[in-house]
Amino acid sequence: MMERNKNFIIGVYSDPDQVKNAAKAIIKSGIRIHEVYTPFPIHGIEDVLGYKKTRLPIVAFLFGVTGTFLALFMQVWMLGIDWPMIIGGKDHIALPAFIPVTFELTVLLSALGMVGTFMVISDLKPYKKLRLMDIRITDDKHVIAIDIAANSMRVKDIQSVLKDSGADEINEKNFE
Repeated sequence: MMERNKNFIIGVYSDPDQVKNAAKAIIKSGIRIHEVYTPFPIHGIEDVLGYKKTRLPIVAFLFGVTGTFLALFMQVWMLGIDWPMIIGGKDHIALPAFIPVTFELTVLLSALGMVGTFMVISDLKPYKKLRLMDIRITDDKHVIAIDIAANSMRVKDIQSVLKDSGADEINEKNFE
């Protein structure tokens, strides 16, 4: 989705509370916000922008269950069926002895699965070119980016709404 968007109107703000109020006003005026970039998290901005709750915990659980079953299957197969050996007088399939390996593989697959899933859904690739709306968002400014193509309003109208919402400066950004 982000690859098609090339022309943006950028509203630069100094105060985090001002950004939150501005986002509410911009959305109320019927303008669709592409993204809000800030140097630190702003509490409640995700509710204003209408973000849904993440399903990453469900993915973590599914990868964890996969790790548990994989660990148990691996140990039962290797120590009980494929190459049965009596170690320390224990049975071939001694479930209490399998608990540490099962726990570790559950945690490992859960963590690696969450990292991989997050990278896929966030479209993080090592060869992807970074789109930096404004260099100051890494330091002290907050930016509201509005995709021109996603909105039916004229550019002048969008700029006037940004100005009315308290933007310190308004810029147009074109990505090629």
